[in-house]
Amino acid sequence: MAALEGVAAAPGLGIGSVMIITDPSLDYTPRTVEDAPAEKERLRRAIDAFSELTREKAAVVRERVGDAEAAILEGHILMIADPYMVAEMEGLIDAGQCAEAALDQICEMFATMFEAADDDLTRQRAADVRDIKSGVLCQLLGVREVDVSCVPQGTVLVTHDLVPSMTAGLDRENVVGIVTETGGMTSHSAILARALEIPAVLAVPGAVDLLAEGATVVVDGTEGVVLADPDEGALSQARARREQYLRKKEALQRFVGKKTVTADGCQVELFGNIGSLEDARAVVANDGEGVGLFRTEFLFMDGGAMPTEEEQFRAYQQAALIMKGRPVIIRTLDIGGDKDIPYLGLEKEENPFLGFRAIRYCLAREDVFRTQLRALLRASAYGDVRIMVPLVTGVEELRQVRALIRRYAEEFDREGVACNKDVPVGVMIETPAAALTADILAREADFFSIGTNDLTGYTMAVDRGNDRVRYLYSTFHPAVLRSIRSVIAAGLAAGIPVGMCGEAAADPLLVPLWISFGLTEYSVSPASILATRATIAKWSASDTDKLAGKVMAASTPSEAYDLLKAVAR
Repeated sequence: MAALEGVAAAPGLGIGSVMIITDPSLDYTPRTVEDAPAEKERLRRAIDAFSELTREKAAVVRERVGDAEAAILEGHILMIADPYMVAEMEGLIDAGQCAEAALDQICEMFATMFEAADDDLTRQRAADVRDIKSGVLCQLLGVREVDVSCVPQGTVLVTHDLVPSMTAGLDRENVVGIVTETGGMTSHSAILARALEIPAVLAVPGAVDLLAEGATVVVDGTEGVVLADPDEGALSQARARREQYLRKKEALQRFVGKKTVTADGCQVELFGNIGSLEDARAVVANDGEGVGLFRTEFLFMDGGAMPTEEEQFRAYQQAALIMKGRPVIIRTLDIGGDKDIPYLGLEKEENPFLGFRAIRYCLAREDVFRTQLRALLRASAYGDVRIMVPLVTGVEELRQVRALIRRYAEEFDREGVACNKDVPVGVMIETPAAALTADILAREADFFSIGTNDLTGYTMAVDRGNDRVRYLYSTFHPAVLRSIRSVIAAGLAAGIPVGMCGEAAADPLLVPLWISFGLTEYSVSPASILATRATIAKWSASDTDKLAGKVMAASTPSEAYDLLKAVAR
């Protein structure tokens, strides 16, 4: 009996027999082409065939799972049809490369760009690009794609990467678990596994070689563990845990349609973080009360050219319409640092995380920022749209943004274009400078949202992507907890809402601290909404105040963690 560890990507516990899924060979021999127009036509036909097949898959997913999940596959069609991508491929064909090589090179360029990001959501886009590349290569080479639609009952799929194109054929009645060697919590394969309610453990090193075809395995998608060849005792325990999980899951349904309140009746708001319109639909499906963070950089990263004002407006407008009057907090372009977009002309920097990025870039590039702010203002006429400014270090930046918004609102007034001239403008608190001057910022901001991921990294002066120093990255550190407490206090004193949109907002160990500090809005992944509502409902202010007193007296992150872990509910 062996235990393999990976990323707990889709909760639940599955017990079944291993089926190894291997990718078809997509090897090709690069060749020089002399008839470029014919080769470009061959590429176009392959893209068209791939797009048609993907539409069929999306229709199946829409029927079996839902609109949000189908939109993931439809996004693949939009990406491969991007004029910039196609033009770059055709340029390589004009230079003598074959269609396979041109497709390969351009898709890898985009995938590498996404992989360079520190943000998980951005990194996972690389898998989507490679999925698209494989699909079009299959068409070019005449290779049949992997089909998982006819697997027997009780199957645990084990593969290098379960890409979205495979999931259209998944039957949740037959597939009881998924194990992959790649992927993460935010990958589209994880999103689809959660939507299908199939337990999944991703990023298990060497899973394909370590798990034997036909072997019995236990897939614990809650803990991120795969148990191979369990004995009868372990199997019995697994079955009992599965029943317990199903009972807990059923219990969460009682929170659907309920307000988010503490045990003593204090009401807060529970929003969802999104990066796309399918994510917005997932917020609604999971009973979220609004969008607490719309990461707009994905609109810029999914194509080869800057989205126009009209394209951005449609995306923001649709998000507002999907939420039907509920708040939609949209973060302005957060580019630079771990997110590079070639066409925006960012120069290489020694330390990009401390460099020309986010609001610094936007204020210096009014041509880019004007397009986005005008689109946001137009969308504000269709719902409760709010604008959030990232990486703020001083009140001057907030004032500059407000001045631009006033100017563009006046332009719309003269043009007769509807917009909310008083659109709320808030600050994302993610730098120590913003945290330490929160009282000053609170005088002029309409709301705060604490980005715990970056605030922790900047406060601790640590790159969480660096394995050698990752141990220092902890939101439980006294410095981080004190900073968060003071930010919330400053916001409350000024009478403005204070939210949190980092991963810590959904951490059940930390939620009682946020209740005690007075946090008024939690923004979490759509899949975490009901569980976070249930956690909040377990705690009263008096209980959390007593606990917070002890935790805030702790000297180390481990002491704080142990105190919270001991009383977890």
